[in-house]
Amino acid sequence: MSYTLNNKIKELVPYEPISGTYKIRLDANECPDNLPDDIKKQIAKVMEEINYNRYPDPLAEKLINSFSEFYGIDPEFVTAGNGSDELIFLIESAFLEKGDKMLVVSPDFSMYRFYSSICEVECDTFFKDESLDIDVDALIEKINRDNVKLLLLSNPCNPTGRGVTAQNARKLVESTDALVILDEAYMDFWDQSLLNEVENYDNLIIFRTASKAVGGAALRLGFAVANPVISRAIKAVKSPYNVNSISQAIGEVIYKNKEYLLKRKITIVKNREKLYNELIAIAESQDDFTVYQSVANFVFVKTEKAAEIWEYLKEKSIVVRLMGEYLRITAGTDHEVNETVKAIKHYFEVIK
Repeated sequence: MSYTLNNKIKELVPYEPISGTYKIRLDANECPDNLPDDIKKQIAKVMEEINYNRYPDPLAEKLINSFSEFYGIDPEFVTAGNGSDELIFLIESAFLEKGDKMLVVSPDFSMYRFYSSICEVECDTFFKDESLDIDVDALIEKINRDNVKLLLLSNPCNPTGRGVTAQNARKLVESTDALVILDEAYMDFWDQSLLNEVENYDNLIIFRTASKAVGGAALRLGFAVANPVISRAIKAVKSPYNVNSISQAIGEVIYKNKEYLLKRKITIVKNREKLYNELIAIAESQDDFTVYQSVANFVFVKTEKAAEIWEYLKEKSIVVRLMGEYLRITAGTDHEVNETVKAIKHYFEVIK
C-alpha cells in the first residue's frame, strides 16, 4: 500500500521568487523605502507590550480601527487577513459551491486562477483587448450569459498597470447578481476606488493590502471590505487567529502615520511617471518597445527582447519581472529609476 498525490496537486511546482542579492530590486512591486527611524521607534515600543504567550486578537480590532481611520470607513465593514492571498483563497473556497463558476480576466494576477484549481471551482477567462483594457459591457454580458457566480479582478491591474474607472466599476457591480471582488492592492496610487461605497452594494468585496504603498510587505496584511452581511460571513469562515499579534501591532502603528504615508505615495507616483516618461523616450527610437500608461506603482513594457533585456539588467545587479514578452518594472527610488533606465538605454545603444 502507498499514498499517491491527487491529480490537482501532484504536478504543482512550489513558487520560487528570484533569489540572490541585487543592488536594485524592482521585480515585486514593493515600496522602495524602509520605514523611517521615528516609526521604527514607535514599533519598537509596541513590541515590548506584546504578550507572546497569548493568541492574537481574533478580530484584529485595533489594527482594523487604524486601517479604517486611515481610509475613512466604518470598521464594521473590514476583515483582516494574513495577506490578500489568504482572503482570495478563503472567499473562493467558502463563497462558491460545487458546480459554481467564477470568472477572471487576462492578463491579471495569476493566483486568482491558481486558488480556484485548488478549490476545484470551474474558472473561466475573459480576455482584454490589444490595449490591455477591459470592455466592461462585453464583460457584463459574459457574466450574465454564463451564469457566473463570482468575478475577481485587480483594479488597477497587476501586471498591466491599467485601470477600470470608478464609473465603469459601478456599472459592472450594478449590472450583475454575481459577487464582484475588486482587488485594489494598487488603488493607493490612483483615485478611482469604490472603497467608500461598499455599503451601497450587496455583491461587492474590495481587497486592500499593506504590501505596496503602505510599505509593510513583511507583515503579510490584507483586508477585505464589504457590507455588514458579507463581512460577517467572511469573519465566520476565516481561521480564528489568522493575523499574528506582531503584524497587528506593527500595522496599527504604520496606519496611524497618515501624513508620512500620503507623502511617500506622492513620491512613488512621481517616480512612476518619471520611469514611464523615460521609457517612452526609449520607445520613440525603437520599433519593438511598447510602454503602457500605468496608474499603479510600476510600468509594463512589451518587447520581443524582454528576456534579453532581463538578463542584461540582471548582470548589472538590477532585477525586474520577466513575463514572457513583457517586462514589469517597479517604480523604485529616484536613484533606482535612473540606474535602470540608464542600463536599458545602454542595452539598446551598445548591446543589442
